[in-house]
Amino acid sequence: MEYRYDSHTVFKIEYHFVWVTKYRYKVLNGEVAERVRELVCETYNAFEIRIVKGVVSRDHVHILASCPPTMVRSEIMRRIKGRTSSKLFEEFLHLKKKYWGRHFWARGYFCATVDQMTEEMIKQYLEHHFEPKPNDDFKMEPD
Repeated sequence: MEYRYDSHTVFKIEYHFVWVTKYRYKVLNGEVAERVRELVCETYNAFEIRIVKGVVSRDHVHILASCPPTMVRSEIMRRIKGRTSSKLFEEFLHLKKKYWGRHFWARGYFCATVDQMTEEMIKQYLEHHFEPKPNDDFKMEPD
């Protein structure tokens, strides 16, 4: 398990993001796909988000990302989708014609947290951390 360190924080927060092109048009190929990859990397680096693994498919993008605790999932997606769509429209005029409404990405996205610890592992840790007391779900450390 690889933890990340900030000035006062130790963390391991990973999200699996998936977002799709509007109308699921299969336009993410060749130079466009390469540029999407570059823009996502640049944007993530600017916010200290690390890409663990990622794939640019023809009509969607999958990213497994390690994010600092200060970043909110919706803000991450807003920045990624906004920056990439405006840059793609500037650089690839054929996309501007295909997406006349200036929306390159579909509105929603998929996000799931990724964790090495299961709920059962956490419960076991908490059960064995202090002396068990009957009917005590929220335990306090003895004085």
